[in-house]
Amino acid sequence: MLTVEQLHAIEVLQKECEQADTIQLKLNWDMLRQRDDLSMDFFHEENGQLIAYLALYGFGSTVEVCGMVKPSDRRNQHFSNLWQQALRVIEEKGFEKILLNASASSTSAKAWLVTQPCMYTFSEFQMCWAKQPLEESEDILIRQALPADSSFEIQLDVLSFNMSEEDARLHHGDIKNRTEESRFIIVAEGTDVGKIRVSRIDGEAYIYGFAILPEFQGKGYGGKALRNVVKQQHEAGYSVGLDVEVKNNHALRLYESIGFKTVQAQDYYLWN
Repeated sequence: MLTVEQLHAIEVLQKECEQADTIQLKLNWDMLRQRDDLSMDFFHEENGQLIAYLALYGFGSTVEVCGMVKPSDRRNQHFSNLWQQALRVIEEKGFEKILLNASASSTSAKAWLVTQPCMYTFSEFQMCWAKQPLEESEDILIRQALPADSSFEIQLDVLSFNMSEEDARLHHGDIKNRTEESRFIIVAEGTDVGKIRVSRIDGEAYIYGFAILPEFQGKGYGGKALRNVVKQQHEAGYSVGLDVEVKNNHALRLYESIGFKTVQAQDYYLWN
C-alpha cells in the first residue's frame, strides 16, 4: 500500500498543478488508496518534496498512464525520466495496450505528448450531478452484487465495453475486493438486467461500469436505475460524478437529462 505520507504528497502536488493550470487531473484515487502493487507508482522528490509523479493503472491487458510535474520544475525532463522507468515496468508486466491520459485543456501535457510516438484516440467527459428533484422508480431494484453474480458482471463488461473475456475477468478480479467501492445489480421484471458500481471517497460518490444488457435497452430501465442510484447517494450526503466517452451520445444525453453537467474533458492517446 502507498503510505499516508505518499498519498498526501500526491494530493498536494495534484492541487498545485490543477490550480496553476486550471484543469482537473484524473488520478483514480479509488485505485491509489488500495494499491497492492507499488511498482505501478513512480516518484521524483527533491529535498523531501514531491516534484513529479507518474501512475500506471491496469485494466486487463490495457494500462492507462497519468502524471504531473510541479509547475515551477517543468522542462527539466522529470516526467520523461519517470516515463522511461514506467515503460520498463509496462514491458515486464506484458501489457499489450498503453493509453496516455491528459486533461484536454492542459498545455503542458499536450506539449509533452507531441514529442512522443502516440496518436489521439478518444475523449472522455468528467461530469458532476447538479442537485435537482429526482423521482425514485419503484419498479427497479438495485441490489448488492453477490459472488454468484461474477459471471453476469463479466458478461456485461464484454458486451458493453468492448472488452475481451480475458480482460473482463482480469478487471473483475481487480475490482471485486475494493473496500471503498460497492457493486450493484440492476433488476427489472424480476430479471437481472444490468450493473453499476459506486466508489465513495472524500464526500464524493463516483459511478463506474454502468451497463444494461442489450435486449433490455430502450425500455427506460437504465435511466430509472441511474436516477435511483443518484438519489440514494445524494440523500446519503455525497456529491455524484461519472465519466462518459464523448462519442457515446446516447449515454451523454441520458446523463444530461438527469442533471449531470460536464466539468472537464480528458483526452486519451494510444502509445505506438
